[in-house]
Amino acid sequence: MSMRSLLVLALVVAAAACLAAPRGAHGAGECGKTPADKMALKLAPCASAGQDPKSVPSSGCCTAVHTIGKQSPKCLCAVMLSDTAKSAGIKPEVAMSIPKRCNLVDRPVGYKCGAYTLP
Repeated sequence: MSMRSLLVLALVVAAAACLAAPRGAHGAGECGKTPADKMALKLAPCASAGQDPKSVPSSGCCTAVHTIGKQSPKCLCAVMLSDTAKSAGIKPEVAMSIPKRCNLVDRPVGYKCGAYTLP
């Protein structure tokens, strides 16, 4: 292989590695190294509770919310406002009330989450 071919191959491999690397791998976001959109997948059991304020959240939903909120209120906020949550039909104004509807005693009451405040 010629030197030019090796250089082209090295550039192609480097470009592919950059494209394949997870976003935020070098820095920490609201949820550490896991992007909020990926973390939002853990809220799948909260689909109905995030759409209907009168819906009683399932135990699976409450466990997920508690786990994420315990990690960081900032993470819980980012997850509830994420594109993944919104595309799943979660309404942020309804989602903010899930920790209260789950009766989580250690929820971050009064925490500012974008335009919303956790009750």
